[in-house]
Amino acid sequence: MTRREQRIFVFNELYFYGFYDKESFVRQCELYLSSETEDPALIEELKTRAARVIENLTEIDDMINRTAIGWTTERMSKVDLSILRLAVFEAFFDEDIPESVAINEAVELAKKFSGGEAASFINGILGKLSKNNNSGDSDGKNNIPGQPG
Repeated sequence: MTRREQRIFVFNELYFYGFYDKESFVRQCELYLSSETEDPALIEELKTRAARVIENLTEIDDMINRTAIGWTTERMSKVDLSILRLAVFEAFFDEDIPESVAINEAVELAKKFSGGEAASFINGILGKLSKNNNSGDSDGKNNIPGQPG
């Protein structure tokens, strides 16, 4: 399975997160993933990836709220918010994914799963976050709230 395909699975899991309590969310993810693949290692990897995003959700949402002038995470569509949460995690919390890749993949997800101006909206927020994050740091990963700088 390609990284892009894995990203779509995690995006879907994060989308589910907006609708279910914790117990129901876990069960929905298990049902969804097991209906798509029989590989238990892949299922665990995808669940773990979504869990890592959710563990950092307070900081991720804070970053989005501070950057999306005139918008809050509560006002955003669940699709756009799920894409943004995944992209912010990948760009600023995951050392294995370059910011530019995370941003590009988020824009592609928005083109595929959202509508209207979502791709531009998401690109604008992520671009501003990237610019702010890199404004005093050469590697771009050390200005993350709550992380050692």
